Amino acid sequence: MLLSMTGFGEAHGQGDQVAVTIELKSINSRYLKLNLRAPEGFLSLEPRIESILKTRIQRGTVQLTLRIDRQSSSEDYRINNRVLLSYCEQLEKLKFNSESTPVRLDALLALPGVVDSQEEQNQHASEYWSLIESVLREALENLSKMRSDEGQAMATDLLTNCQTISEHIETINERTGIVVEHYQTRLTERMQKLLVNYDVTVEASDVAREVGLFAERCDISEEIVRLKSHVDQFRGMLKTANGVGRKLDFLTQEMFREANTIGSKANDSKIAEHIIEIKAAIERIREMVQNVE
Repeated sequence: MLLSMTGFGEAHGQGDQVAVTIELKSINSRYLKLNLRAPEGFLSLEPRIESILKTRIQRGTVQLTLRIDRQSSSEDYRINNRVLLSYCEQLEKLKFNSESTPVRLDALLALPGVVDSQEEQNQHASEYWSLIESVLREALENLSKMRSDEGQAMATDLLTNCQTISEHIETINERTGIVVEHYQTRLTERMQKLLVNYDVTVEASDVAREVGLFAERCDISEEIVRLKSHVDQFRGMLKTANGVGRKLDFLTQEMFREANTIGSKANDSKIAEHIIEIKAAIERIREMVQNVE
């Protein structure tokens, strides 16, 4: 099954006074790379998260956003008496007369360090791992489904381009014999003109030898066989297991190489037209293959 490296997956989970949200976004990349965005204290979970991702993803850059929302209660906050008294003593020393405006309590509570958040102090990532793992696997499932759906659409388009290449290869193969015949006809006509204009004698064996040399230089039978083989292998890989992106990329390069060689050796304008169409199809394949896992 062909998989795209591009996709999106999201999942939510609710636990004891905590809600977890995970978003996964993946784009194409040569290797698997995880970019984790998480609250302070939860970045330590990266090795565990990456281990789970590797069970479903082989290549691609994955952007994972982890959000933790806790339901706060009065027990989550404590007044730091020592800090509050220190502020009061310092403010007392700053009084210049008895008519100074009293300091409001809400202003004191807003000062740094007066109120300790137990939520921040007691956030241990391992305590939430069970819930996070469950949400992560659900988000990964959603991501994988999108990557699979896109991969199937890509496979259909890739097969269409392979069919286009095969059709042009067959046309080129049928024309290879005609190219030599046309060359022999043109060469014979030139020789006849030479005989008339310059009274030159040309042996039939000389003409045959020249035609033979031309046929050898323009022989593209091996290149056609290899190009057919590459296309057949490409089709076969589209039906195999995941992780064939690099192999498909290699085959695409080989197809382009053979097409170039055919175009340069054939020495025929009609074949050149078909080579242009083949190269266009290969280029479309190359662009899509860059996004195949």
